Formats: sequence, C-alpha cells, structure tokens
Amino acid sequence: MVEVEVLSLAIDENNRYPVVILQTPDGSRRLPIWIGPPEASAIAMEVAGKKFQRPLTHDLLVSILKGLQARVRRVEICDLKQNTFYAKITIEAGGQILSIDARPSDSIAIALKTKAKIFAAEELLTDELDRIIQTEGPAQAPEQSDEERAEELRQFIENLNPKDFGKFQF
Repeated sequence: MVEVEVLSLAIDENNRYPVVILQTPDGSRRLPIWIGPPEASAIAMEVAGKKFQRPLTHDLLVSILKGLQARVRRVEICDLKQNTFYAKITIEAGGQILSIDARPSDSIAIALKTKAKIFAAEELLTDELDRIIQTEGPAQAPEQSDEERAEELRQFIENLNPKDFGKFQF
C-alpha cells in the first residue's frame, strides 16, 4: 500500500461525472476514481473546510464512531474489478481492529472527516491510469483554483437530473 492524498475533484467531460484524483505525497503518481455526486459534494465540502447546516450520512457515521469511542485508523483503496474500485475502512474499537468493506468515495469522505490516512494498492497507481487524467497536446488549460473547482462541482450537482442516475458507464 502507498499513501495518497486528495489532489482535486474534477468533472469527467465524457460522462459529466465527478472524479476524485488521489496523488502520492511526492506528486509522482495519481489515481482517478469516478464517484457519485453526493460523495463528491461531501469530499468537496470537507476539502474546502465547510460544513453543511445539518449532518449528512458521512457526518452521521463519524458521530456514531466517536460516540462508540471508535477511531478510523486508515482507508485503503485496495482493488479494481470490472471497472469498480473497492476499498476498506480500518476501525479500532474496544481494543479490536475491524476492516470494513466500503465504496472508495465513502471511504475517502470519512478519511477526510476523521483525518485518517488514505492508502492505495501499488498496482492501482500505474502510468496507464495517470495518462487518463493528463491533458494531451502542448496547450494545457490553466490550473483551476479550489474555489473554481468547487463552484463547477456545485453547478454540476445542482443541474443533475434524477433520471440520469443509473446511466453511468465507463
């Protein structure tokens, strides 16, 4: 496992779905993971240091863990099967270590909310995946600020049509 951090959130121009981009701390390797709009919103709000007025699902889970005196030790993005990423959340509770199967997007949101470290399997951090997220050609768009990315994601989420759910394809 290799430690990674959230580099940014972006919108996949082909299917208009959010993508969270994880990166090794030295910036040498990246891992894009396509996620759902609610999870993208939770991650974007946490990265921006903002809170919703009422607790959302990830906030609720973190509150329950705190109430049970449990601690999220780490999150692992551990596998990719048939275009689906798999993750595990490692929790310490009552002297026991629990490893819980979870979606990567939920895992990342919970890791950010609990300040837990995020890791990715070495084989997921390949040059091939890195090429997917790099802009081709000599003219690259200027880097967006965090505020611009957050605004783009907010507009995307506001314009979602419930009929679009279930049509996501790789």
